Amino acid sequence: MLFNRGEKRGQVTIFIIISLVLLVGIVLFFVFRNNLSSESQIPKSIEPVYTHFLSCLEENSLAGISVLESKGGRIYDVDFEPGSTYMPFSNTLDFLGNSIPYWYYFSGNNLEKESVPSKVDMEKELEKFIEEKIVQCSFDSYYSSGFIIYSSTPKADVKINEDKVVVDLSMPLSIEVGEESVVINSHQLSVSSSLGSLYNAAKEVYSYEQENLILEDYTIDILRLYAPVDGVLLSCSPKTWNVEEVFSTLQEAIEANIYSIRNKDADYDLVKEENKYFVRDFGVSYDVRFLTSPNWSHTYEVTQANGNLLIATPVGNQAGLGIIGFCYVPYHFVYDVKYPVLVQVSKGDEIFQFPLAVVISGNQPRKSLETSSLGEYNNELCEYMNTPISVNTYDGKLNPIDADISFDCVGSSCEIGTSSFVSGLTANFPQCANGIIHAKAEGYVEATKIFSTINEGKAEIILKELHELNLEIKIGGLNYSGDAIILFNSEDYSTTVSYPSTKKIELAEGQYEARVYIYKNSSLKIPSTAKEQCVSSSFWSFWFVWINRRKML
Repeated sequence: MLFNRGEKRGQVTIFIIISLVLLVGIVLFFVFRNNLSSESQIPKSIEPVYTHFLSCLEENSLAGISVLESKGGRIYDVDFEPGSTYMPFSNTLDFLGNSIPYWYYFSGNNLEKESVPSKVDMEKELEKFIEEKIVQCSFDSYYSSGFIIYSSTPKADVKINEDKVVVDLSMPLSIEVGEESVVINSHQLSVSSSLGSLYNAAKEVYSYEQENLILEDYTIDILRLYAPVDGVLLSCSPKTWNVEEVFSTLQEAIEANIYSIRNKDADYDLVKEENKYFVRDFGVSYDVRFLTSPNWSHTYEVTQANGNLLIATPVGNQAGLGIIGFCYVPYHFVYDVKYPVLVQVSKGDEIFQFPLAVVISGNQPRKSLETSSLGEYNNELCEYMNTPISVNTYDGKLNPIDADISFDCVGSSCEIGTSSFVSGLTANFPQCANGIIHAKAEGYVEATKIFSTINEGKAEIILKELHELNLEIKIGGLNYSGDAIILFNSEDYSTTVSYPSTKKIELAEGQYEARVYIYKNSSLKIPSTAKEQCVSSSFWSFWFVWINRRKML
């Protein structure tokens, strides 16, 4: 009897183990059933379609990476801010038809601005780009072969690493042909790219410039070498310089010298001594180039100009001063020089580039800018999100809509989640008094709400819908088809259009101030200037000049 009881206990133990295994298997099935349909389980007849889809995903990812590198870490254009006659910089540099946002510049009203995207910014823009482009992937050649293909709304997640970009796309894709079918819910892709390392190197170069102002130092050296700044000439005749010729020479010298700046590398010891002046150690292992062009917006100004001439008047030939026996011509001119520079950091065929402004005011460089926390989010606040807040988002008719929600507090930005039109959003926020909730939705103007998250609460945000409108310019009742820049400004929303390349615009309901700038090719003619001045001097005056020059030497 004792033996039988022990046998029964062993049988019960086996049944319990089998039951647990079955239970775990069932749980794992339901947890991972959405991912059970993988590429390895794709029927042979369907593999070409999915391979085509992955190829399309890779092409779109590479295209987005290329745009990020060519536009300084941005894909989508920023709202245009025009410059002025005082500060020639807008907030973007037009390089070969490519609009690149400045990382550092001065606005038209002389406000110092910095706009360096973070890696998180780049990842979000690349995610949006992939989501927009992947739905345009064409399967026309497969439809005609009897394939039935359905896809759902894509949601991309991108991680930019040093030497690769990892794309995780959630988009149910159903493919069916004949009696075979498959549903693939998620798609992973790793693209070989140096975007991450090039971006980090670009930040190092930018920080080096902001801390040391090397471009401004080179510009001052060029200014004093190629333009009259200050000095003394031994002469009894006035000295004149043509301003146009001075600026033309200065422009050519700046372009050539700025282009000569190089990053220190392993071949530094082989560089000729006279060329080491242009070599700088930026602390990166990539090629670094600096470009500027006379075709880009710039300003050269000089004080004490008399029309189109700089005139230095001699001292010593005036009445009562002839007794000193010689004449000299002192001069001191003050320059303001402002021009853009495009910085390029390259590795192989990949080039990451961004523009910045060089400013010399009153023969002096601008002050350096602190860049210790450049382009990085302060995520310390986001680590302590413990206050539950409900957020509901609506359109102008109070219909619920989907919107991405983020929260700003004292310079920190936290991504919260997406407010659903069905249930809204309830999530934990960091504690903050008078923080700002941001709501973004496609087809709507971004909305903000000042909100304290010290205690639990509920926020309701209304977003204004954007409506597409046709643009038309008339002058004197006649249609105008030339070039123009149109700016629309309201309290909540502003946008800019380049006409006639764009004849449609999206505006939200409201009152707008519209400004239209019309421009065309033109020429500026400066008349010639002549000035004659006669000075008499005796033999003894020149003799004393010669003696004094000998003494000075």
